Amino acid sequence: MKIHEYQAKAILGQYNVPVPRGHVAYTAEEAEAAAKTLGGSVVVKAQIHAGGRGKGGGVKVAKDAAEAAELARRIMGMTLITHQTGPEGRVVQRLLIEETLPIERELYLGIVLDRVQGKPVFMASAAGGMDIEEVAAKTPELILKEPMEFPGLSPYQARKLAFGIGIPAASVNGAVAAMTALSKAYYATDASLAEINPFILTKDGKVYALDAKITFDDNALYRHKELVELRDLNEEDPLEVEASRYGLNYIKLDGTVGCMVNGAGLAMATMDIIKFAGGSPANFLDVGGGASAEQVKNAFRILLTDHHVRAVLINIFGGILRCDTLAAGVVGAARDLNIQVPIVVRMEGTNVELGRQILLDSGLNFTVGADMLDAAEKVVKLAAA
Repeated sequence: MKIHEYQAKAILGQYNVPVPRGHVAYTAEEAEAAAKTLGGSVVVKAQIHAGGRGKGGGVKVAKDAAEAAELARRIMGMTLITHQTGPEGRVVQRLLIEETLPIERELYLGIVLDRVQGKPVFMASAAGGMDIEEVAAKTPELILKEPMEFPGLSPYQARKLAFGIGIPAASVNGAVAAMTALSKAYYATDASLAEINPFILTKDGKVYALDAKITFDDNALYRHKELVELRDLNEEDPLEVEASRYGLNYIKLDGTVGCMVNGAGLAMATMDIIKFAGGSPANFLDVGGGASAEQVKNAFRILLTDHHVRAVLINIFGGILRCDTLAAGVVGAARDLNIQVPIVVRMEGTNVELGRQILLDSGLNFTVGADMLDAAEKVVKLAAA
């Protein structure tokens, strides 16, 4: 689950990560009032779940409260397009009004889960304030890394990173405190990503999280009811939100073949083999291991709401989810929803013969694939027809 910058900063502030003073605003009047409270010049920042907001025109500096109100009117409601939003962009519905600071240097701090090491890794770089992905691709030596253990980054590791990215001796203690606080916040909130970019050093030697991003592990949200309340459904794909209500995992893509699978690994393999067969997945919907016939029906309805879908591939391994249960759900959905697009089914596992017989006895036009490649080739051909 993603949250907005102002929400991430509020959380980091609770763990003593230094953050600039700021207020969220939903109207130009609220923006003006916030600027007056802060005094002096302020930064007006669009709040959407995407990076690159400054390049897209969503971050502006105002010299006073009147200019802050004018900028707020201009930014609020705009469709902000960045390299992370895609061409459709995101509509700005809230702003962060924040004090300006005398920046001396822009650095980078981040924590991600390293699945090879099986533990979180703390990253720091002197190349902050820019696309860290580009830094990682072109100059990976500029990113320093330290593996972490619970409850957080050790002070000696933080000092090593601070000196490594060129923090002056007079500011090292502040940087070490900020780094260790960030690591504690990461563990305490069950985050999967915590990032400060830029992490700034001011002209008077202080450090601040000038921007912040936190993503939480959905599987741990039951432990954090207060974090669930931070979810902004306006920033999520409506079909993904709809799928989550039924315990389904849905991801929107840009092809023409809808994919219904059970299990993330099978989903990745299914998308790969569709590509191999010359097609392109329009989405994938993971019904999980214990889906009921009713969940399968809802999965179909969500899949077909995407009008780009020209054909559907159902690729199921019948382990916990039995093939006859899946087949009954598919037949029921096809009848109730009056499905017009071709459907290709590939099933293996528990009660597979019974599942295939249910499909054959339905009288509906299902195409059965002998194996994954055969099913992929058939669905790609049908989608192109």
